[in-house]
Amino acid sequence: MLALACAATLCGYKSYGAMADWGKNYGKELAQALGFPGSKTPSVGTLHTIFRHLDKKDLEAKLSAWAQCVLKHSQPTKAAVVALDGKTLRGSQCQGACDVHLLSAVSHGLGLTLLQEAVSDKTNEIGAVEEVLKALVLEGRVVTMDALLTQRKVAETIVDKGALRDARQEQSPYPAP
Repeated sequence: MLALACAATLCGYKSYGAMADWGKNYGKELAQALGFPGSKTPSVGTLHTIFRHLDKKDLEAKLSAWAQCVLKHSQPTKAAVVALDGKTLRGSQCQGACDVHLLSAVSHGLGLTLLQEAVSDKTNEIGAVEEVLKALVLEGRVVTMDALLTQRKVAETIVDKGALRDARQEQSPYPAP
């Protein structure tokens, strides 16, 4: 179900009805490649029921754990930079969605969002950054962020978790000045 929803969304199909139509229109090969027995993909009602009952926090935790595992076992040069940045989900506020502003940690080298944390409407990203940093694998990595997050406590947490204090440390066997 998740594979169908992700693939359909990447192709521009955003509603449950559109996702169901997308799965139905592409036939038996697609259905089987996505793990559905035979040639039948789920209906709009089935998708609605599944996603209404999906535990969003649990799904995000499992996806984050997988991404962290990939990061931990990747070559440091490929995943050397982790970027922290806040983003508001496009089109979500006008639809009345909750948790529309997120603080994300992204590995550009891997092309993965490692973790995202909702930012309360009554605060900014500084309130969520410590939780994000606690959950990240930072040893041997360079962490980038915008000016809002350049706080002493944030820097101390990053260094305490083993991130590189200077990008030149990765290239040079000598300690940074």
